[in-house]
Amino acid sequence: MFSPRKKLELPNENDALPGRDERLAVSETHFVSGHRILPPFPEGTELAMFGLGCFWGAEKTFWELDGVYATAVGYAAGITKNPTYQEVCTGQTGHNEVVRVVFDPKHIAYERLLKAFWEGHDPTSGMRQGNDVGTQYRSGVYTYNEDQARQAAASRDLYESKLGKAGYGSITTELLKAPEFYYAEDYHQQYLAKNPGGYCGHGGTGVACPIGLPVEG
Repeated sequence: MFSPRKKLELPNENDALPGRDERLAVSETHFVSGHRILPPFPEGTELAMFGLGCFWGAEKTFWELDGVYATAVGYAAGITKNPTYQEVCTGQTGHNEVVRVVFDPKHIAYERLLKAFWEGHDPTSGMRQGNDVGTQYRSGVYTYNEDQARQAAASRDLYESKLGKAGYGSITTELLKAPEFYYAEDYHQQYLAKNPGGYCGHGGTGVACPIGLPVEG
């Protein structure tokens, strides 16, 4: 997952690759759970979206949580329409590697997803995570409603304070309204389940985020 092109600045619309109208083909079901990763999803489920570095390890972080119905990896928060992995790696699409999470709020709180997000990577490292360098590895929370946006901002402020006491700098995570999600190629979906010995450059700060209480009942 290491990109040889170390793009550290996002492109503008004039510089971005044009993309295409055709969507990338993916399997309808999750390799681990067998649940759907393509809509429609079960009634009562909700969506969340996060970027926290290489999406192989990021996806596994979320599919292992009780209450998560399904996960899928893709590209978001950029310019190019229906990009390929090779295009994203050039840094000329503006997209981030993201995980879209389908979860049941009756069994797992959005705050619990935020806790997994913050603790699963270093949100102070800008356009990189570990050895993975480039705009596609930036930290991001992409929210689907005002309540998610409020919780994301509150958790960021809370965690930043705790990180500061541990000697870390300011959080660089982008908090945006959820943009269009473009599915990544099928071989990327649930990659670490298909390839148990696959690369995973994930590593958190070791600082606990004091949010994410379990749902009562």
